[in-house]
Amino acid sequence: MATDAVAVKRSAGKKLAGFFHGRPRLQVGSLLAAPMAWLVVLYLGSLVVLLITAFWTVDPLSGTVIKELSWENFEELVNVPVYREIIWRTVRTAILVTLTDAIIAFPIAFFMAKVAGRNTKALLVVAVLMPLWASYLVKIIAWRAILAEHGVLNWALSPIGLHGPGQGVTSVWLVMSYLWLPYMILPIYAGLERIPNSLISASEDLGAAPFTTFRRVILPLAFPAVVVGLIFIFLLMLGDFITVRLISKSQFIGTVIASSITNDLPFAAALALVPIVVMIAYLAVARKLGAFEHV
Repeated sequence: MATDAVAVKRSAGKKLAGFFHGRPRLQVGSLLAAPMAWLVVLYLGSLVVLLITAFWTVDPLSGTVIKELSWENFEELVNVPVYREIIWRTVRTAILVTLTDAIIAFPIAFFMAKVAGRNTKALLVVAVLMPLWASYLVKIIAWRAILAEHGVLNWALSPIGLHGPGQGVTSVWLVMSYLWLPYMILPIYAGLERIPNSLISASEDLGAAPFTTFRRVILPLAFPAVVVGLIFIFLLMLGDFITVRLISKSQFIGTVIASSITNDLPFAAALALVPIVVMIAYLAVARKLGAFEHV
């Protein structure tokens, strides 16, 4: 009986192997079926639920959710000046953080990819990755101590009559730029690594100035990597609320969503769609500029 069971299992296995043999698309499809189902059901499904919830409203007297489609939440986002200012403040700070990290990251990544030797490059890669080993919350609390009224920054600036940024938008810009800088350095470094040194040498041999070589050779080839880093930072910045809540007293999209979930879930869902729309618009512009053609 045991022999017959083993024979049946072997024959079933042979039939299954024969069914997949010579059908590469079916093999790939069967391997991707489970993760694709996970993506569609849980990720895309949750976005659909979020979109539907954004059109619901909350009864002001009972606090119950009215599951009827309405534009009330979106009209409130557009018509109330406070929410317009919060959205613009978040987007403005996200743009500033991404530009700051791009300006800081590019020379660091270029030195790592094209100038540093093998040992120095390895040390620099470890130095860039090392901040990621520390807890996200620990780094924020450390910055909170630095930027506090009686913190290290004000102690260092007081002898020359200066004062730190306090708990404003500038503090968010400083902390966010520090937190997400590695996510800009690593993609740019990977992109610069793929640029052959012979192209840079050829540009110099043809008489191009260093700035011309950078503008006409290096930057166009590294542009897709820069866009990838910008996507990372811009997306992380738009949805962050822990940093803003601990560092600043200013309101951002993330903090308003977090405070609205308990008492007005549909409005929180409508506001959560704003970063998604902004990212879709950003990706459309990046695609229009050809950022994804050579990724």
